[in-house]
Amino acid sequence: MAIFKKKEADTYNELDAKKNASNVSDGMLRFNRVTPFSNALYSALFIFIAAICVLPVLFVIIISFTSEQSIGVYGYSFFPKELSVASYKYVWNMRDLVGRSFLNSIGITVFGTCLGVILTATMGYTLSRRNYKFRGFYTWFIFIPMLFRGGTLASYVVNTQIMHLKDTYWALILPICCSTFNIIIMRTFFTTTVPDEMIESGKIDGANQLRIFVQLVLPICLPAIATIALFLTFAYWNEWFHASIYISSTRSDLFPLQYVLVSIEQKIQWLINNAGNVSADAQDVPSETMRMAIVVIAVVPIMFSYPFFQKYYISGLTVGAVKG
Repeated sequence: MAIFKKKEADTYNELDAKKNASNVSDGMLRFNRVTPFSNALYSALFIFIAAICVLPVLFVIIISFTSEQSIGVYGYSFFPKELSVASYKYVWNMRDLVGRSFLNSIGITVFGTCLGVILTATMGYTLSRRNYKFRGFYTWFIFIPMLFRGGTLASYVVNTQIMHLKDTYWALILPICCSTFNIIIMRTFFTTTVPDEMIESGKIDGANQLRIFVQLVLPICLPAIATIALFLTFAYWNEWFHASIYISSTRSDLFPLQYVLVSIEQKIQWLINNAGNVSADAQDVPSETMRMAIVVIAVVPIMFSYPFFQKYYISGLTVGAVKG
């Protein structure tokens, strides 16, 4: 009789536990449920934020196709009175120089990003291993330049007099190839994401450090690698200062796109400031629309690289994880 009563009590306790779990689940569902009004409010907010980001870019594109005379009379507008491609024709007349610089920027960006990702990822992984003997020394070694830098003059002397990079593509690649900030990001990501058990399991299977890094570590670190690659891509594509100090004016075959576009803008500004001392043809340069066309040429190509990196942000987080 006591056994039946005990079984009956256990059954009631089990039913009570299931009922409590069901109540908790229903409460969480009610808590997480979004009302139609809140859904509409959040949607309107996100649309407004997206419009703030997109409309300026769209406005710049519209202005670049607006005639200079229309801007002078009516000002800037989303609905221009007169359309024109004079600014793009001006760039097309320099298609040899602009085309060559465009290819230079693509090559420098692709190669520099790949090299920077390799160096940053490998050094970040090495510094994340607790059993690495010189981990503390190299961490301080790369951290100090974040606080104290030698300056432009010291960098110029090292790159030109010691490494002899002047008038070479390496002068546009190596100075920004490996950033201390990016290394710290990768080291922190490896430390917090890659478990020691996974490294030990690779060693037990007979894999060396390189194979462990390539086959076990990299698949679960794609979000961090994609972030670093995106940073490097933007840095290389927008870089023009190093070209101004490391590339001679006679080596136009090495100019990146940004340097050429900045030079065109400076030339236009000089024509505006000296309008009374130049010919009538020079005064007809579309100054306002030309600036916007330069922005479009510089920004639009790099915009297409973002979706390529974005798909890695939400993937690769659990690939190769340790199962307990």
